[in-house]
Amino acid sequence: MTKPDGVQGGVGTLAVLFGDQLDRQYPDHLGLDKSEDAILMVEVREESTDPPSHVQRTVMFLSAMRHHAAWLRDRGWRVEYVEIDDDENTGAFGSEITRAIGRLRPERVALIRPGEHRVLNIVRGCCGNAGISCAVAEDPHFLSTPEEFAAWAEGRKELTMEYFYREQRKKLGVLMDGNKPVGGQWNFDKENRKSFKRTPRSPALPEFGVDVVTRGVINAVRAVLPDLPGRMERFNWPVTRRQALIALNDFVEKRLPKFGDYQDAMWLEQRTLYHALISGAINLKLIDPREVVEKAVGAYESGHAPLNAVEGFVRQIIGWREYIRGIYWLEGDGYGDRNALGHHGSLPAFFWTGETDMACVRDAIGGVLDLGYAHHISRLMVTGNFALIAGIEPKEVADWYLGMYIDGVDWVTAPNVIGMALHADGGIVGTKPYAASGKYIKKMSNACEHCRYSVDERTGENACPFNTFYWDFLIRHKERFKRNHRMAMILKHVDTMPREERVAITSSASEARKRMGISGG
Repeated sequence: MTKPDGVQGGVGTLAVLFGDQLDRQYPDHLGLDKSEDAILMVEVREESTDPPSHVQRTVMFLSAMRHHAAWLRDRGWRVEYVEIDDDENTGAFGSEITRAIGRLRPERVALIRPGEHRVLNIVRGCCGNAGISCAVAEDPHFLSTPEEFAAWAEGRKELTMEYFYREQRKKLGVLMDGNKPVGGQWNFDKENRKSFKRTPRSPALPEFGVDVVTRGVINAVRAVLPDLPGRMERFNWPVTRRQALIALNDFVEKRLPKFGDYQDAMWLEQRTLYHALISGAINLKLIDPREVVEKAVGAYESGHAPLNAVEGFVRQIIGWREYIRGIYWLEGDGYGDRNALGHHGSLPAFFWTGETDMACVRDAIGGVLDLGYAHHISRLMVTGNFALIAGIEPKEVADWYLGMYIDGVDWVTAPNVIGMALHADGGIVGTKPYAASGKYIKKMSNACEHCRYSVDERTGENACPFNTFYWDFLIRHKERFKRNHRMAMILKHVDTMPREERVAITSSASEARKRMGISGG
């Protein structure tokens, strides 16, 4: 049943808050009045089934929502909350918003810009059908608006993130020495590509436990959505602002100092290493990017963390995160369906089970199944790289990333997958595809030492599939990329490759796809 806070009907403004909109300043930002207005929060099955959502992602979202609703009520806000197992819950945003409008008879609906075109269109459609106005406010959580990003992008031939990032640094005054960057250079990527020579001993993560609210969510999810993918043996994600701040402080204190050096490194069964693991909390808006940056910069200024670590981390927050969101709103509603390379292979079954002979892929997907998490290089250069060079349908891959990672929200997932990982946007996000052979994985991890495939072979059943697919990818797309100056050198190898070798690679790639159940490639 619906759990209102106060009497039914006759509100002035009905403010709709979604699961990734848990910033405490939002009611004030919307100009709400506690005596006249109501806040609607709904849990719907549809958001966990289309696409399938990792069970920990669903639990994290719903638990964080319930904690936030309790915080709002404690401060006098009227919260209309629909739980996922309520008898009258229709299971979809559209019908739940329509039901709330009919029940509460608001004069208007207000919301913060959602993180997905689809959701924004749903709310506007509900309001249009009900004949009431829909006011959409910009999200104060972010450091730039879609309009500001569009103004920056206008007239540029290439939307290079590095240049956007530099403008952000100047605008925000972050790590600046007057008009110049602290340390004399804008980024320190060359210092941030170290690999581990032996098993790393990274610090343990803080323990949050499972409180009564989260336990209630787990029970409800098990009852209503028993078939969600992923594992639930252990849940340890922050679901309150207090926990999110603990996670942030723990990262800055214990892992940030080595984050820069090893941010691109991988090691089997080492899921978290020196990474922050606050992407879920920040995407739910439990913590603000300003306070995140302030903490990190403070660690540099106090001498606790080196500049290469702090700059690399700050770039992800004020540069990449804002850039990706700008691309999402600039490119519009159809961006997630783009397929510039014409890839149509089906997503192999091992993306859901982790059962594959490829040690790097098995470990990467195993971590996702266990935690709903993998760090950025695992996402980009293992699962993403595999999907790119194997020729998997971009929409299938993007849906998997959206549902299977605890920090998955469409505005961040679509450009990162469609643009960065799969080059399916034709080169908007990345000027070249992030395609790589097994040699990259060998350099950055210990996976090849524990794999049945040979990282030194290109063809045959024992060849590393990354090698086979990489060279097959270059052969298939040689004409497309021959004018890309960043790929000129590697494509020369394709040009000089004997015809017999090209045929052998193409044949081996075809056989590998069959073995892996990749149809339609």
